Amino acid sequence: MAGLRLGPLLRYADGSCATVWVETSGPCTAEVRCADGARGTADTFRVAGHHYALVPVDGLTPGTATEYEVLLDGASVWPPPDSRFPPSVIATPTDDDGMRVAFGSCRWAAPPAGGKDAVGPDALDTLSARIAADPGGARPDVLLLLGDQVYADEVSDATRHWISGRRDLDRPPGDQVADYEEYTRLYYESWLDPEVRWLLSTVPSCMIFDDHDVIDDWNTSAAWLADMRATDWWQERLLSGLMSYWVYQQLGNLSPDELATDPLYAAVRETPDGTAALRAFAARADADPASVRWSYRRDFGRTRLLMVDSRAARVLEEGRRTMLDPGEAAWLHEQIMDGRGAADGPGDGAGVKDGDTGAGRGAYDHLLIGTSLPWLLPHLVHDVEAWNSAICGGERGARWARLGERIRRGADLEHWSAFPSSFAALGDLIAEAGTGPGAPATVSVLSGDVHHAYVAEPSWPGRAPDARVAQLTCSPVHNSVPLSIRLGFRFGWSAPARALGRRIARHGRCDPPTVSWRRTGGPWFGNQIMTLTLRGRSARLRLEQARANRDGANVLRVITDRELAQPD
Repeated sequence: MAGLRLGPLLRYADGSCATVWVETSGPCTAEVRCADGARGTADTFRVAGHHYALVPVDGLTPGTATEYEVLLDGASVWPPPDSRFPPSVIATPTDDDGMRVAFGSCRWAAPPAGGKDAVGPDALDTLSARIAADPGGARPDVLLLLGDQVYADEVSDATRHWISGRRDLDRPPGDQVADYEEYTRLYYESWLDPEVRWLLSTVPSCMIFDDHDVIDDWNTSAAWLADMRATDWWQERLLSGLMSYWVYQQLGNLSPDELATDPLYAAVRETPDGTAALRAFAARADADPASVRWSYRRDFGRTRLLMVDSRAARVLEEGRRTMLDPGEAAWLHEQIMDGRGAADGPGDGAGVKDGDTGAGRGAYDHLLIGTSLPWLLPHLVHDVEAWNSAICGGERGARWARLGERIRRGADLEHWSAFPSSFAALGDLIAEAGTGPGAPATVSVLSGDVHHAYVAEPSWPGRAPDARVAQLTCSPVHNSVPLSIRLGFRFGWSAPARALGRRIARHGRCDPPTVSWRRTGGPWFGNQIMTLTLRGRSARLRLEQARANRDGANVLRVITDRELAQPD
């Protein structure tokens, strides 16, 4: 009889349907059965000897929260009979309830050694404990995990020992992950954590990868990629990373309607073993990144979320470098503008719900752009990355270009500001989306990666968007923040650092940015999570850090709680 190896993860959820992801120990039929009568079933599919199912649940009632159980071939496997957590639920909030969006990134999931956590309390564990202690209290309506869900290049001691039993660690890639089976070990280690397992079973989640899901500084430059492809281990690592990401993360990002028309999902489910189909898909994504779109859109009532792939969609050729390939950039523009001016003229009601009375009101009140890498960085970091991009492109000659490539790799200079045309294009698009009739109340860029949290607000010379625009960065959820990072980022936001950055940019003959910005909160350091509460056209931001009380209990302490937008 098949057992439950991992999950359940509550992934997609709207007013009437949801999807629940599981990994099982063998082939079976997985069923989700809700207390209110809603249910769904799915047969497992097989990839590389592992069995999975994504169960669609239909018939949910809007505005309710119903307990559910998971059955495999008719036998109940969730919740466990000895569970110390409340029952898992599927909640279906309505537009009138507002929306709570929690987000963060960078969760290193190594279990504490000897009961002591070397990097401090885990913010997701602590959030889970708070929700479990008060099941009827406020909880996120969705959890956005903005990259580095697993660390393929920085494994725990326990995983290193397990890998050493499979192969020789003296041969590349050493104690880093090498293949699909080793990726599954990372997900087990991360998602079998009892608190996180329960949290992901009861709060819907959306995910996107960042570099450590594959390797540090993934797709930094064309030269970097050429060096990686010259090794005898990189292709297996990359294909396994993309395959496991599709199974463990990307599938759950999609709606039931999207899944019903997805040719890869159909191919994997229709064959006894979907490994070959999935591997061929990953190989196409490696050969031609523009052939695959990892970005996706979710609409939560009148809140629109666009999760943007800022890793695999890059164009890396010097002189043409962009964060997003042309197709990806066009998709982002289309999704932002879809319904944006829906009520601009008479007879144009697309995207406007019955009962909306606001003149010129567009399809959404809040736009969330999820990108693992921050758009707005400390000014010194931005200027150094822009300078580096210029000299790597030959602005100061071949010798400087070679030096620039070494600096780029050594200092991780590969954020939006390292792709100046993409930085400017995103700024122009945000300003366009936030200006004029039908503009949303807020446009928020949600990011992680940089191991600190902050709020930055942009302004455009000669333009004043109607929307409140903010860069909201929250990282890490659970990872180390060395003193060098704290000191470096504190200095990077300072006035002297800004002056130094301008001098560096002049050396690279860089054009001034088309947008200016100022830090309005932070920097804050620690294991933390941000939450946006969106109600009507109002928005409120809260940052909480996981800390240990005097009695040793871990709690989330509020660091900042502020309004981003007030009701009209």
